[in-house]
Amino acid sequence: MSLRPFHLAFPVDDLAAARGFYGDVLGCREGRSSDRWIDFDFHGHQIVAHLVDRTADAAANPVDGHDVPVPHFGIVLTIADWQMLAERVRAAGIAFGIEPQIRFAGQPGEQATMFFRDPSGNALEFKAFADDAMLFAQ
Repeated sequence: MSLRPFHLAFPVDDLAAARGFYGDVLGCREGRSSDRWIDFDFHGHQIVAHLVDRTADAAANPVDGHDVPVPHFGIVLTIADWQMLAERVRAAGIAFGIEPQIRFAGQPGEQATMFFRDPSGNALEFKAFADDAMLFAQ
C-alpha cells in the first residue's frame, strides 16, 4: 500500500503571517490561495490555512512529563531533516512549546520531538525516529 497525501484545514487569524511562517520558516511551497485561505505543500500533503475569528482555546494532555497541546499536527521527518528544522525554527526566533528532545529514550517508540506554534497559535509537532518501524511500537 502506498501512502496517499492527507488534507488538513486549520484556522489562522492572519494570512500574511501564515504565509511567512509556513512558506518562509517551514519551507512549504504555496499552492492556490484566495483572500480567505492558502494551500501549502506540507511534505507532499495538502494543508490549508483558513482565515477565521478565534473562539476556542486549546487543551493539553500529559505525555512523558510534558503538557502536549491538543489539537496539534505535524509530520515524521528523518533525523537529519528534524535537526535542520529545529535549527531553522530556533534561528527564526520562534519559541518552542516543548524544546527539541528525545522522548521515550531507550523504550519502544523512542523518538525525537519538538513542539512550537504558528503565528495564529496552532500547535505543531515534528518527530523523527532512528527506526521508522517504531512509529506504531507499543
